[in-house]
Amino acid sequence: MPPLVGLGATLQCTFGLAPSTLAVLPAKLVNGMNKPLATITDIVPVTNIPPFGMCNSPSNPTVIAATAAALGVLTPMPCVPVIPAPWAPGKPLVMVGKTPALDVASKCMCTWTGVISVVAPGQTTVMAK
Repeated sequence: MPPLVGLGATLQCTFGLAPSTLAVLPAKLVNGMNKPLATITDIVPVTNIPPFGMCNSPSNPTVIAATAAALGVLTPMPCVPVIPAPWAPGKPLVMVGKTPALDVASKCMCTWTGVISVVAPGQTTVMAK
């Protein structure tokens, strides 16, 4: 049974140079270890998913421009995640409010081709089947 994800979970992007910490707003009023639990819709850049330090994705327009200016040497630029779709697969049978819960096996994609995953769930009390 994987744990559900809560406020303070550690996230990592495949093209980010640093981990990030998930922020979950307490609006749904469902907690695990006195922390709000996340849902598959907690994908708002900066609000829910802060930047991952620097981005080194060759698909990111700012990285492309900086790399061109450096005569082809890959040049990381500040990360600004762009998340077009919810986390998947989530836990469709476990609802937080009226939205499927987020578990540690879920991932989401950044528009710049990075895969964002959960490294640590932020809480260890609430599990899902």
